Amino acid sequence: MEMPEFIEARRPRWQQLESLLDKAESSGLRALQLEEARTLGKLYRAVSSDLLWVRARSGSADVSEYLNDLVGRAYAITYPGQRPRFSDVWGFVARGFPALLRQEWRMYAASVLLFLAGVGFGYLGMMVDPDAAPYLVPGEHLSLDPVQRAADEASGEGMSVEQQAAFSSFLFTHNIEVAFLAFALGITVGVGTALMLFINGLMLGALAQVYTAKGLAGWFWAWILPHGIPEITAICIAGAAGFVIARGQVAPRGLPRGLALRQEAVRAVKLLFGTLALFVLAGFIEGTISQIHPPKLSVAFKISFALTVGVGVYAYLGSDWLRGAEKKDLTLHGQR
Repeated sequence: MEMPEFIEARRPRWQQLESLLDKAESSGLRALQLEEARTLGKLYRAVSSDLLWVRARSGSADVSEYLNDLVGRAYAITYPGQRPRFSDVWGFVARGFPALLRQEWRMYAASVLLFLAGVGFGYLGMMVDPDAAPYLVPGEHLSLDPVQRAADEASGEGMSVEQQAAFSSFLFTHNIEVAFLAFALGITVGVGTALMLFINGLMLGALAQVYTAKGLAGWFWAWILPHGIPEITAICIAGAAGFVIARGQVAPRGLPRGLALRQEAVRAVKLLFGTLALFVLAGFIEGTISQIHPPKLSVAFKISFALTVGVGVYAYLGSDWLRGAEKKDLTLHGQR
């Protein structure tokens, strides 16, 4: 059958499917009568076959696009999926995410070690060669004198509320971008993820040494740690998600590589999703406590606050370990 003849013969059913789809999309599937719903299903399968026929013969691009649109609309109506319920989301955040992180603790530990290696390298690099600052210190801090900044903050001449809000927004957005990039670079067999973690640790370590050299180590960590603990934790978890993707490439565990990669990608995306709550917490703290400097809030208070936040974050992340330990104790008690 030639293409023009095929189009002319099939056009009526295409138009019938389009009419049924218009009705279902405007008024819902319940608006269709039983026979119309059955007809829609039959036409969906028939038009899918027509689309394959046209593509196999390299038919008109317009016809192919038209049929592809019809098939896509019919699929969306026929298999609408299931909207996530709040209880499902909450169940994952409260229990599923800590359980998944427990299973992937090795990947998380690798991320933390790479980040800390970067911190150490940056700190020592600035100690050995302060002239390396343009290569190690984040650009926005190169022109800031730590002593002058601390003095300005103490006298109330530091950044305005608007400037602080803009700066916090920039940092919050930047760190989420870092996390998503660390996750996405897992596709480079994890090399890109490792570099991202190391480089971000390096910049933090270099900046810490700049403030330490001026006698402001306490001031610096009181500024960084309140929001930094949940934020760095989230970045390292995103790095762990990147390594999970890399694992699907290099260690498919007997599965076809493509299938292994798809399975690991699902786990990785869940890990990344779990970091959102940590980023929200970090962003809230970064816009409030972190930007209030001595003497308004003392170094001791801010460090204590940071440690409290850290205990809370890791109690949440380690909750699955705690539940596992409780179950083990109950089992042992029962055996006695």
